[in-house]
Amino acid sequence: MARDPILVLARETLGFRRLRPGQREAVKALLAGRDVLAVMPTGSGKSAIYQLAALEIPGPTVVVSPLVALQRDQVGAIARRRLAAAGQANATVPAGQRRQAIEDFGQGDLEFLFLAPEQLANPETLEHVVAAEPSLLVVDEAHCISAWGHDFRPEYGRLGAMLEALGRPRALALTATAAPPVRREIVERLGLRDPAVVVRGFDRPNIHLAVERFSDAEAKDDALAERVRAGGGAGIVYAATRKRTEALAERLAGAEVPAVAYHAGLRAADRRAAQERFMADGDTVIVATTAFGMGIDKPDVRFVLHADAPDSLDAYHQELGRAGRDGRPAAAVLFYRAGDLGLRRFFAGGKPLGVEQLERVARALERLDGRVERAELRQATGLSQTRLDAARNLLEQAGTAAAAAALEEDHRRVEQSRVEMLRGYAEADACRRELLLTYFGEPFEPPCGACDNCEAGLAAEPGPAPDELPFEVDAGVRHKAWGPGRVLRYDGDRMVVLFDRAGYRTLSVATVLERRLLRSR
Repeated sequence: MARDPILVLARETLGFRRLRPGQREAVKALLAGRDVLAVMPTGSGKSAIYQLAALEIPGPTVVVSPLVALQRDQVGAIARRRLAAAGQANATVPAGQRRQAIEDFGQGDLEFLFLAPEQLANPETLEHVVAAEPSLLVVDEAHCISAWGHDFRPEYGRLGAMLEALGRPRALALTATAAPPVRREIVERLGLRDPAVVVRGFDRPNIHLAVERFSDAEAKDDALAERVRAGGGAGIVYAATRKRTEALAERLAGAEVPAVAYHAGLRAADRRAAQERFMADGDTVIVATTAFGMGIDKPDVRFVLHADAPDSLDAYHQELGRAGRDGRPAAAVLFYRAGDLGLRRFFAGGKPLGVEQLERVARALERLDGRVERAELRQATGLSQTRLDAARNLLEQAGTAAAAAALEEDHRRVEQSRVEMLRGYAEADACRRELLLTYFGEPFEPPCGACDNCEAGLAAEPGPAPDELPFEVDAGVRHKAWGPGRVLRYDGDRMVVLFDRAGYRTLSVATVLERRLLRSR
């Protein structure tokens, strides 16, 4: 049997005994000259993909990441393995060292340069990076490029232009979670060419999934506190607001649970102290907003509890995936009260910018000749920085104010549909693992045996026989009003379809057949 050259390289350089799911496919596609989007969970070896590819592709590699701690860890890992010379240029590095790393890369003395997206947008930095003629651009946490992603960052939206400015090297986009709409936008915004889309490992079978439903908010918090006390070991409790994190942490501490609060409103030193205590202690529970977690890799988290509904199943999957990374049993429990979704619906609906405000931003950008002086733009438009960033992102995607307004409405519909999918997950009497995995387009045959519904013997009402289904799972369909979509799954006598413009929709199979609502495409 012929030796696998990618596995041989992984053994010789990284000390791997075997490759993990998705690694070989991604490396092979890069070595063949293709762009790649790899969607794999944290801890599944995404960094090994670009390290292996970079060692085989002539020319240096640029790695764009928003996580300073992760940049530092990766540079250290590359140095320990003696793979190649690597440097980082971010705000935590002294200015002189940043300049030296960028100059060294431009002169060909570094194989890897780790940058934040803001640094790559700097003209002086870009000049040195272009001079190095990089052969591979890696975009880590690639879901940050998507306005439909829960960690959207406007500076990521310009990376497609940066890719062209670098002479269009091969591109590798990495993310731990991205549902089909987010994947599509990553590909479009980065301008990936004929990309190999590698999606692996959404299922975490060692994590038990459960939902506890309540009608009373106080009873819900009582149950959560009791669950934390009984849980044992380190855990994460996610809450919707900063005030909630502090109140719940205080409540748990009063019940003699070692708990600390974490949110973006705390002083940097307090956030750092809370994180360090959590990372070092095997029994500390951290009560946090979604500001906590990206780039955190603590293997022995025994439970992730959501005191409030997350904003989508995308966010929920990423957050619960921080449990049980050591492969031992762990638990993910959503403490659900239907009234809590009101806040999520409010944020999903939002207040639209509309054509008038988008035109105001477009005129201001034209007057300023496209310069990104934020203070000047805010003064010229009268918009907050958040809404200004959103407007610029829409205009960059759509071109005109009218087209941008239409795109914004599409985004709003998708966001609202994602809240409804979260509600469906919380209120379902079906296998929760199937609901979660099919949301991401990964087929799964229930029962899973590791969720509350499967253990209780619950299942949806039997639906039509396979030969009576109007379309196969994953089939492309088209709706007269909602446009193109893809069939995700069947739930008894209902089917879930993800439409490009209208988001996730649950339809009656009988109605689809009777009214011929969908046709193949």
